[in-house]
Amino acid sequence: MPPHPQLIYQAPLTVSTYEIDRFKNMTVPALINQMHEAAMQNVLLLKLSLWDLEPYKLSWVLMRLRLNVRRIPKLGEEISIRTHPAGFQKFFTYRDYRVFDADHQPIAEASSTWLLMDTEKRKMTRIPDFILQFDMPAPADCLPRISDKLPNMDQAEQGIDFRVNWHDLDFNQHLSNVNYFQWMLDALPEEWLLSHQLTTFDIQFRLEASLGDALRCEWKNGGEEQILHRLIRLSDGKELANARTVWKANSKQ
Repeated sequence: MPPHPQLIYQAPLTVSTYEIDRFKNMTVPALINQMHEAAMQNVLLLKLSLWDLEPYKLSWVLMRLRLNVRRIPKLGEEISIRTHPAGFQKFFTYRDYRVFDADHQPIAEASSTWLLMDTEKRKMTRIPDFILQFDMPAPADCLPRISDKLPNMDQAEQGIDFRVNWHDLDFNQHLSNVNYFQWMLDALPEEWLLSHQLTTFDIQFRLEASLGDALRCEWKNGGEEQILHRLIRLSDGKELANARTVWKANSKQ
């Protein structure tokens, strides 16, 4: 059973020049940015956005996202992104994303886990009834929910430092989720990024970063074309996020 039509948001788009790399391929951060935008438009239409929840002193927080890329779209290609809520469980809510090409063939998908935060207490809170009304039976085409834990990184191989600047902030005045993805990828050697294509990005968000924070992105080869990542705040050594990426060798560009 598919999700209720009113819960689905699907938007067409064309890959633009500001979203591509030197090979005219859409970058992974650009793809993730478009997925986030589709989700935002979805909750705006459902009246469940950050601004709709503000009077209740509630806000959505992304906890986990697993992106699988079958192929990356290219400059000028027409694609569409479909997203919808994918159920609730106690404190957590789930959201799915699918990316299709012009022939309606899937080229990427992502499952995600969110919680609702009490903005006064800065703690997660139960989902109220006015949001639970959007619950639905688990649709047959929902993506599997993420249940496994990411591996810990014992010792990093390399890293690169970043500072949270004004234009890195989102509308919550915290480091934008897209920067977590981008900075983890930017920390990798150029040789690796030139010779490999990402197929999976599995990330766990733990803490927020604010304006002026000094951060360090570290990584370690996890074997079998896998890399482990973490983002650390230098002032207190706390881990803000950790991730695992999977790659395949590039075919001829």
